[in-house]
Amino acid sequence: MLENLKKLGLSDKEAQVYMSAMEIGSASAVSIIAKKAKVNRTTTYDILNSLEQKGLVVSQMRKENRYYQALPPEKIVAYLKEQSRKFSNLAENANHILPELNAHYRASGRPKVYFYEGDEGLIRVYEETLTSTEEILAYASDQANQVALPDYFPKYYKRRAEKNIPIRAIFPDTPKDRERHALDSKELRRSRIVPKEKLDFSPEINFFDDKIMIADWKEKLGIIIESKEIAKVFKQTFELAWEAAGKYEKTLPKKTKHV
Repeated sequence: MLENLKKLGLSDKEAQVYMSAMEIGSASAVSIIAKKAKVNRTTTYDILNSLEQKGLVVSQMRKENRYYQALPPEKIVAYLKEQSRKFSNLAENANHILPELNAHYRASGRPKVYFYEGDEGLIRVYEETLTSTEEILAYASDQANQVALPDYFPKYYKRRAEKNIPIRAIFPDTPKDRERHALDSKELRRSRIVPKEKLDFSPEINFFDDKIMIADWKEKLGIIIESKEIAKVFKQTFELAWEAAGKYEKTLPKKTKHV
């Protein structure tokens, strides 16, 4: 039962104290509840006050002592519903002031760099690309990322397409990248394949909005660089690479050419 209470958001000691107060039944002094819960008296007093604020216990003064009594478990549901309404309202308010907050956040104009490590870090930077408000430009290799996170990327491609975020990608000529290339129309992508001797890499680099995303599969490192000017330069160089990729692609066997 304690584990179930913790799943509902109560801490370990809150669950112990609440259960003990329920089992005692009648209004009891802090010392009695503390003894049954096997929690020291001072801590029990603080926990009971916290539970009272959540509407799970009530207290009353008798002479010079305060007594506490647990309320029915239904109060937990009522408390969680109230918290849900509260956080829903907070999220709505946050959305209203988000443009103003972002304006202050970017006011300094200095580039911001964020580092994320491990598989979770790599997933985090890819999730960031799903916030793009424009076409993503990418140097990418499905050969590298499918090996690292095979279960993540098929769902990622589908979610990106469902969000109507197009992408233009330059792939090195590998078997996996040919497979990805063949799925361009399904995955809202335009891609060009170039010979590996011209472009051979494992990190993926995406340019979108004012951001640059780097996913380094060998180092298990994800990086987000946020800078309008730096992103602008890289987007311009990508356009030059895209134009050159069109020429190189013509030298490849027909089955790898962009349709």
